[in-house]
Amino acid sequence: VQLQASGGGLVQAGDSLRLSCAASGRTFSRYVMAWFRQVPGKEREFVATITGSGSSTMYADSVKGRFTIARDNANNTVYLQMNSLKPEDTAVYYCAAGNRYTGQAWNYAFWGQGTLVTVSS
Repeated sequence: VQLQASGGGLVQAGDSLRLSCAASGRTFSRYVMAWFRQVPGKEREFVATITGSGSSTMYADSVKGRFTIARDNANNTVYLQMNSLKPEDTAVYYCAAGNRYTGQAWNYAFWGQGTLVTVSS
């Protein structure tokens, strides 16, 4: 599966932003989808994940209550709605597809190219 992330940009603290990740292929609903983020010089960090059906979601503590992951299987797209953004949310955000419902990056076989989110204070 090929993934294309979009929606990043420059926003101010407290603003909202929605990221999208479009996937190719007919088997999108079979994949667990996730968002990770990475700051230069740091390890890739788990943000959120959602099961194939969309019935279960899981979040990193740092974004719980502010970010929402959702998916539209009819349109092969996963979203990350980010509210109340903070400067520490600044990172390149990656979408990923895998077969396990987990926050561990190594379980995800397919990755998008990343989209930069910058939150100014």
